[in-house]
Amino acid sequence: MEEFEKTKRKPKKLTITKKLFLYLSLLIFITETIFILSFRNFLFTTLKNLEFEETVLKKNIQEFYNFSFKFLFFTLFLCFLIIFLILRSFEKSQREKLNLLAEKLEQKNKEIEKIKEEEIVLRIREKAKSEEVEKKLAELEKSRIALLNILEDVEEARKKAEEEKNKTLAIVENFVDGLLIFDKNKKLILINPQAEIFLKFKREKVIEKSIQDLKKFPEFQKIFDLVGPEIQSCFREEINMGENLILELTSVPIILEKEKIGSLIILHDITREKYIDQLKTEFVSLAAHQLRTPLSGIKWSLKMILDEDLGPVPPEQKDFLKKTLIANERLIRLVNDLLDVTRIEEGRFLYKLEEKDIVKIVEEVFNSYLDLAKEKNITFELEKLKESFPLISVDEEKIKLAIQNLIENALIYTMPNGKVKVTLDLQNGNFFFKVQDTGIGIPRHLQERVFTKFFRSPTAAKIDTEGSGLGLFITKNIIEAHQGKIWFESEEGKGTTFYFTLPIKK
Repeated sequence: MEEFEKTKRKPKKLTITKKLFLYLSLLIFITETIFILSFRNFLFTTLKNLEFEETVLKKNIQEFYNFSFKFLFFTLFLCFLIIFLILRSFEKSQREKLNLLAEKLEQKNKEIEKIKEEEIVLRIREKAKSEEVEKKLAELEKSRIALLNILEDVEEARKKAEEEKNKTLAIVENFVDGLLIFDKNKKLILINPQAEIFLKFKREKVIEKSIQDLKKFPEFQKIFDLVGPEIQSCFREEINMGENLILELTSVPIILEKEKIGSLIILHDITREKYIDQLKTEFVSLAAHQLRTPLSGIKWSLKMILDEDLGPVPPEQKDFLKKTLIANERLIRLVNDLLDVTRIEEGRFLYKLEEKDIVKIVEEVFNSYLDLAKEKNITFELEKLKESFPLISVDEEKIKLAIQNLIENALIYTMPNGKVKVTLDLQNGNFFFKVQDTGIGIPRHLQERVFTKFFRSPTAAKIDTEGSGLGLFITKNIIEAHQGKIWFESEEGKGTTFYFTLPIKK
């Protein structure tokens, strides 16, 4: 480009033209000079031959010279002017051509430069693209290897999950209890063979059916009545399916990551257990009835002897007979408790419901234990938080027994100088009873067994060795048979408070 610019400023063609101009000028000058000199010689010879005077001849020659040189210079000037104009025109055209050529060359150079730049950019892009492609290929290769590893892990996990699933299904299929599994939409998704036997239908007919659809099956109606359309939770509820089949139903939600994804119903066959319990109950009932008569006879015989109806009794024998009578009374009380338990299990415990003044019943029981409280030096109080109480439909004998058990336990298990307080109130349309003591309390880990048959805590057994462990079981059943509720609060070493409520029918 720099060389081209120099050429543009001082073209070669223009230098040659100038040289040509000089050569032509020189040639014209030489030619005219030769012509003038030749013509001078010719003129001199002619005039001499014509015999002109030398003076005239010289003068003419001198005038010729003057004229010739003027003509020469005029001719030279004219030639120079013509040649200059011609050369200038030529130079201008040449310059225009050169400028046009230069512009074309410059445009071509620009195009070449642009192509070069584009080629360089293209190469850079191709190189960058190639590097990026290689990088992406490397990343893809790494991703492929990682995916293959993941797929291997997933496949291995799938196989393990499949194995676990097969194991679980094998356990479910061979489970001795009936299992019904519902999804979150309440549709039956799994039933094992034992449940099919219990409910007497094939899984093909019931699988994927909602619990509302299953309600149409007679065998499922009792289950539906218990769990409802929402499959509510329940624990060890008995269902008599008839034909010597009694099932124990437990319904629990299936929780995954704090979300309920379904429900499980477990059907446990307790027909044999119920039959054995029935045999036990019948045996206890028979034994109690058989024992009650002779024990009553022994009681009255001992009383007659102690009352000296059959003659005088020596003092040392009288003490011995009193101890025997007390032991006999304990046996009779135990027999009565066993008979009460039998009636509870047979569902015929309450048989004489009447409208009674519950406060009067509580006062009678309370007054019967004043001597025991005084004997143990226990502060014994009865507090009525209302002035009047309505009559309540109760079986007086049974409700009195329940109150006796609660007050007697409070007094027995409270140490001397302690306190027992009985409170009566009306709450939420119910009669409210509370007995609070400062006794030994019940250990926390044993509290869930308090209302079960034959349960006694080790601490209580040490204080009262003669208890049967049936009192609270009987009390709970008496309260619940009256449609009431019973509960307690206790802290070991600080005392216990028992509560119960009875509904007031308006």
